Amino acid sequence: MNIELKGRKAIVTGSTAGIGRAIAEGLARAGAAVVVNGRTQERVATTLRELRALLPDADLTGIAADLATAEGSAALAAQAPDADILVNNVGTARPNGFFEQDDAAWLDLFQLNVMSGVRAARHYMPGMVERRWGRVVFISSESALAIPKEMIDYGMTKTALLAVSRGLAELVGGTGVTVNAVVPGPTDSEILGGWMKATAKEQGITQADAEHNFLKSLRPTTLINRFATTEEVANMVVYACSEQASATTGAALRVDGGVLRSIG
Repeated sequence: MNIELKGRKAIVTGSTAGIGRAIAEGLARAGAAVVVNGRTQERVATTLRELRALLPDADLTGIAADLATAEGSAALAAQAPDADILVNNVGTARPNGFFEQDDAAWLDLFQLNVMSGVRAARHYMPGMVERRWGRVVFISSESALAIPKEMIDYGMTKTALLAVSRGLAELVGGTGVTVNAVVPGPTDSEILGGWMKATAKEQGITQADAEHNFLKSLRPTTLINRFATTEEVANMVVYACSEQASATTGAALRVDGGVLRSIG
């Protein structure tokens, strides 16, 4: 399959590291003009420099904006008013104790993980519908369906993204705009990879051993018995953004390594 996205403009939120960066690279390799987003100008500039060295012919721009706020979302929309492809990737996760968390912690995570995508979709999708072509992808997680007891708030936000994604797909059905969610499992991303590195140092073991212990204790249903790479997740996203995926909408596309014990 030859995925060709020349002439399409893509926005990937939270794309200075991890899964988001791999998605930005994958879309750029397919020919899309890509807008990289991060919270700080320094992170955005570093990512642009690295991607331009890797892909000298790619059309890459960057916008620094904190999408956890309405003001940051408005700044992104002002600097990049239109897009053919929107990948709502930005988000974070924090292990915590449910009974120790206050309301502010829940609301802060909801603003970043959910409302950033809601605001972006609200801004960019009407133009896609008018042009009769568009791709919207929300990055959810297997934690949306197998809620982790150590991150109930995170699981809730990722479940919310599945609901938003399906609802929007219903809303724009028949317009040429597709909306999907991608559901990664444990991935060697900046956040989870960082946790594993810290765990390995704390326990005096290798990072590979830390990842093995994580899977054995917290994700024992994995079928690949390893973390996915960010590129493997990005490959699914690039497909969902392609012309070839025109009949795929309203779906939760799993890249979870078989962690979820379901055939549906």
